[in-house]
Amino acid sequence: MPIAKKISEFMEKSSWIRRMFEEGRQLKSQYGEENVFDFSLGNPFLEPPSEFTEALIKVAQDTTPRRHVYMPNSGFPETRQAIAQYVSLEQGIKVPLDNVMMTCGAAGAINTIFKTLLNPGEEVILLTPYFAEYYFYVDNSGGKPILVPTADDFSINVEAVEQALNPSTRAILINSPNNPTGKVYSESNLKELAELLSRKSREYGETIYLISDEPYKKIVYDGVTVPAIFPIYQNSLIATSYSKTLSLAGERIGYIAAHPEIEGINEIMDGFILCIRILGFVNAPALMQRVITKITDLACEADEYKRKRDLLCEGLAGFGYQFHKPEGAFYLFPRSFIEDDIAFIKELQKQNILTVPGSGFGTPGYFRISYCVADETITRAMDGFKKVAEKYL
Repeated sequence: MPIAKKISEFMEKSSWIRRMFEEGRQLKSQYGEENVFDFSLGNPFLEPPSEFTEALIKVAQDTTPRRHVYMPNSGFPETRQAIAQYVSLEQGIKVPLDNVMMTCGAAGAINTIFKTLLNPGEEVILLTPYFAEYYFYVDNSGGKPILVPTADDFSINVEAVEQALNPSTRAILINSPNNPTGKVYSESNLKELAELLSRKSREYGETIYLISDEPYKKIVYDGVTVPAIFPIYQNSLIATSYSKTLSLAGERIGYIAAHPEIEGINEIMDGFILCIRILGFVNAPALMQRVITKITDLACEADEYKRKRDLLCEGLAGFGYQFHKPEGAFYLFPRSFIEDDIAFIKELQKQNILTVPGSGFGTPGYFRISYCVADETITRAMDGFKKVAEKYL
């Protein structure tokens, strides 16, 4: 076998998202791109705001010497200062620039955090359904992913989390607004979780860290707000990026922000600086750091995604699909009409509709629709969704 056995096994259960994307390429070559309705990939649909383009042009035209050499591994001080000021306002707690580290997107942030915090075999709780790559991020650093189901409405099942906690638990990773459900965890739900983590940390004599992955934080609907995590739990870390809120997924720019009173803050930040090198990221892209410095509070308008959500939800509800209406992000996670969600998405695929089975997110019996697509993709797919529903109703 030319590759490692573990990687071969991971490839077998690797991201269904990419797998469906690749199958979609084959269908498009066979039937024509306009006749395949691809809801598989969470690739932002909106273009970045004009302010981003203006800032990018201005930064790119700066001919000051040595603008593209290495900077401190944690990022340019001026960029970290700008983000620290933004996070301080967002969280309602003063966050110094030394508590901010620039990263290669949220994925780079999460991997850096795990590499820094985890001893071999220590456990990280992942709430199902969860973004599939989380499992591999934990494994990258020798940790053990522990899957804990959420409640029926996809809120945090604190009782289930308590049952999973033990002295080997090092962290819990949450994602709100959530991929794949669109759920936004309420302040009361988060406070209940924080109380549990504080109590268990005291009981075990070891800190349990709360890591909040927040790339969709500004994509919310119907007056919903995403609670600030720092006022709720002291031992918390934010990992985020501009991939979704600014439609910059390909630019790989994000950051880590640490609660100013997190236990062991100096060691943790020093660990991040070392681990970003160990992992091979070295530093976040210099050009994007300079651009972000100028537009820290900018975001795409969420109204267009809301309209797409409503268009999709109204259509599917009329055909008998059951789901919780998303409060944020750009994903819908309906129940499949049969328990075998893989078989169900294959039925949709016969209608040239590409979705992702819930099994890929640790939750069989559901499937994910990514509605960051053209309106026409949604409307033209409705006939296929209807035909599949009629087969089972």
